[in-house]
Parts: sequence; structure tokens; C-alpha cells
Amino acid sequence: MPEVLKAPLVVEFPFTRSLGPVQSAFLTGLRERVVLGVRTGDGRTLVPPVEYDPVTAEEIRDLVEVAPTGTVTTWAWNHEPRRGQPLDTPFAWVLVRLDGADTALLHALDAPGPDAVRTGMRVRIRWAEDRSGAITDIACFEPYEGDPGKPAGHDGQFADMVTGIVAPARLDYVHSPGRAQSGYINALSEQRNVGERCPSCRKVYVPPRGACPTCGVATSERVEVGPRGTVTTYCIVNIKAKNLDIEVPYVYAHIALDGADLALHGRIGGIPYDQVRMGLRVEPVWTEGGRHPDHYRPTGEPDADYETYKELL
Repeated sequence: MPEVLKAPLVVEFPFTRSLGPVQSAFLTGLRERVVLGVRTGDGRTLVPPVEYDPVTAEEIRDLVEVAPTGTVTTWAWNHEPRRGQPLDTPFAWVLVRLDGADTALLHALDAPGPDAVRTGMRVRIRWAEDRSGAITDIACFEPYEGDPGKPAGHDGQFADMVTGIVAPARLDYVHSPGRAQSGYINALSEQRNVGERCPSCRKVYVPPRGACPTCGVATSERVEVGPRGTVTTYCIVNIKAKNLDIEVPYVYAHIALDGADLALHGRIGGIPYDQVRMGLRVEPVWTEGGRHPDHYRPTGEPDADYETYKELL
């Protein structure tokens, strides 16, 4: 039985956003160890604050300070904390209605075990030592048996307001490519490109998917294509990617390998970026030990006629 391929993959990007007056005051307040909510027209106090009333959709900006103490309204135990979560030991996710608020705030509760957590228990904020104006300025909640906290009545006006945040987004997962793509990957390690032919429409798909995307039938007949191909379309990249040692500008192109009915993408090298064009004939360049082409370079052949690749754009 062939080896089942799998590999850990990460999709990660920073999301940068500006803040309106309500969110700006809320996050700046956390930096200053002040929790602010927003009061609606009917007198409810919402924490975390929002800029529009969820019932009437009216804009709301009436900021009001609430206490750093509160009551757990519901909870769930987290046995195995993941990377980037508030605590690195088992903890409870809790919804806490802070004293003075009418809605609950989601955060972590530091507790020795699930038996120490209950709905209705009293808690207080444990502030992070280093604060920058983010929800992580609340390190977590902790059990608390004292008197309710007393807000000072802060009006939400601070010096040096937080006006924007960068929220990192990341997804870690293990990918198993399946039979068709495993065959494709194994062939690449031998510097070959292998696709699969649809038994109905007879099109050859590279990389193969295990089924024809047009006819919906399974594919199994393997067909070696290339190694040369034709640039069908391309883009010029002007922004340097993190952890990618390629100087900008450079070109990424869709390349229709000879014998294939689907264009794959690859980087074009060996030619100035402004000389890349549709119809350019290219061939793969492999690095020693590489499991896929490092880039494609011009073959020196005449450009392909548009009619030969127009269906692959």
C-alpha cells in the first residue's frame, strides 16, 4: 500500500484595522486598567461596547465605566490550551457579566480545575503586567470573594488614544493530499509532472484532483505532461513576502504544460520581469534536492500562438 502523505501547514496573516471612537476608548481604557461599556437608549450597558444598538440599530457613544469584578454566567473547561490562548495551563472559558454591565464578556478564568468553576461564582480581572491597548490587557479572570469593585466614573477620555490594532490570524492544520495528489507529489520528486485524464471528456488535469471538475467522474489514468509549457497569463509581484527570499519585482504566471488541459502556477525567472508575456515558452528549473521546480525560464522557442492556449486562460 503506498505511503499516505501528510504535512503540517500554516495559513497566517496580520489583519490591520482602524478603530472608531467607541472601540478606541474601550481598548485605551484596558491599557489604563479601566473597563468601559456603552449605554443604549433604553438604559442597558453593553460590555464589550458596540457602536450601534443591536436592537434599534441607532448609533451609541455614551461611554460608562463598569467594575473589574463580576459574575460567571456560563463556562466551559479547556483541557488542552492551544498556542496563543490566554493561559498555557488548563483553564475555563467563561462569560462574565461585570458589575454594572447588562451583557457578558468572554475571557479565560484561571482555576485549578473544573470542580472549582461554577455558574454564579464571583470573579475579578487580573490585569496583564504589560498593556498596549488590546483585549489581552486582561490577562484573565480569577476567583474573587471580596466586595464588588467601584468604578471611578471615567468618561472615556484618555491621552494617546489607541486608534488601530493589528490582529494576527493563523490556522494550523495537517494536510493529507490523497491518492491523486500524492502521485503528483511523488512524481515531482523525480522531476516529472504527472496528471490524470478524465475518462469522459479526455482532458488531462495537472495537478490532478482525483475527479474531473467538469464531468464529476473519478480519474485514475496517469499521464506525464511537459516538462515545457506556455505562459497563459501572469502578474507582477511588487510586495516582498515574509520568509520568501525573492527580490521584488518578480513574476508569477499560469503555465499550461504541454499535454495538460489545466494551467498551473509558477515563478518565472531568467528574464527581466517586464519581458514576460503571454505565449512565452518556458521550461522548469530544478534545484538540487528540490521536490518541485524552483522556477520556470524561457526555452528560446518562438512564442505560442494565442489560439493554442486561449481555452486555458
